[in-house]
Amino acid sequence: MWIITNTNIITPYRVLADGTVWIAEGKIVHISEGYLAKEAVEEGWSAAQWMDAEGLYLAPGFIDIHVHGGGGADFMDNSVSAFLTVAETHLRHGTTAMLPTTLTSESEELLELFSVYEAAREQNVEGSRFLGLHLEGPYFAMNQRGAQDPKYIRNPDPKEYMPILERYHHLISRWSAAPELPGALDFGRAVRSHGILLALAHTDAVYEEILPAVEVGYRLATHFYSGMSGMKRIHAHRYAGVIESCFLLDQIDVEIIADGVHLPEPFLRLIHKVKGADKMILITDAMRAAGMPEGKSVLGSLRNGTEVIVEEGVAKLTDRSSFAGSVATADRLVRTMVNKGGVSLVEAVQMMTINPARLLGLDHKIGAIATGMEADIVLFDEDVVIHHSFVAGELRYSK
Repeated sequence: MWIITNTNIITPYRVLADGTVWIAEGKIVHISEGYLAKEAVEEGWSAAQWMDAEGLYLAPGFIDIHVHGGGGADFMDNSVSAFLTVAETHLRHGTTAMLPTTLTSESEELLELFSVYEAAREQNVEGSRFLGLHLEGPYFAMNQRGAQDPKYIRNPDPKEYMPILERYHHLISRWSAAPELPGALDFGRAVRSHGILLALAHTDAVYEEILPAVEVGYRLATHFYSGMSGMKRIHAHRYAGVIESCFLLDQIDVEIIADGVHLPEPFLRLIHKVKGADKMILITDAMRAAGMPEGKSVLGSLRNGTEVIVEEGVAKLTDRSSFAGSVATADRLVRTMVNKGGVSLVEAVQMMTINPARLLGLDHKIGAIATGMEADIVLFDEDVVIHHSFVAGELRYSK
């Protein structure tokens, strides 16, 4: 049990100044206005731990639905210790829930990861909670691969993906693929039949290929602007690419790496102007170097990953030809959207909390400060520096 008082509470609609939040059995049970002195706590709450937040903001815990690593570890290391390191690293930056995300890889490596994930989920008592896996690939357009290893990129094959879905669908929350590939629509139908979020990614599609993809259930644009086509000419005629299609179609939400590098200020403002706060999701897309000093690092597993260089606040391929995942953390995303994206703090928090929760069908449980919601909570100062992170009502990090 916790009572957190003297805090500015960020609800889905406003900032409730000088409020108090009451937590019991891992859930928010009451929200009240005004400061509550410790000696004024009612008898039934006398055993609760009491915190004077001294004016800190109190928000829902951040939900990162696209993250590969951090703290020197990557999920593709395929070890329980790597999973736990990533979860604990990002918790310090306000992420209380995440989708561990894969890279294109050998089939055997992916199958091994499922059992590692199950073991890590059981042992994860100190980091961000795991909400299921995000499989990024391997069904991508080769010329939009970005930093994905080309030797593992292939077209959807039901002989490969159907056994995965049948055996491991309960561990998968999201799958990203290029919808224009041969077999990608059948793949999408199979994924959606298991209730898994379907996203388009690393794709060279045009509008005429995006429309049927939307009809079978592709609903999210993976790291919008990165690894996707814009307007193109085919036999002198102009065709809308993925970027224009996502702007046009209200059925598609967009996730953005709002680190200020992948998407500089004009892009952040443009996306907000066209799509609006309700259709935007902030993601880190963080690789193992997140939370680490700049310098050499590895994208993907230590066993067969790609060497990269981290500089200027971003990871790059060693020839500097492409970004290679970000080193952002969730607090940086929120801070950047407010300082450069021109959105309010309430909107920026919405993009990192209730919006991803809604996409995952979890907005009845997490993503908002409201009575009855699970107490995944972060407290931060006016610079969005995290001071405390709670997971299910348990204080797991304090600055």
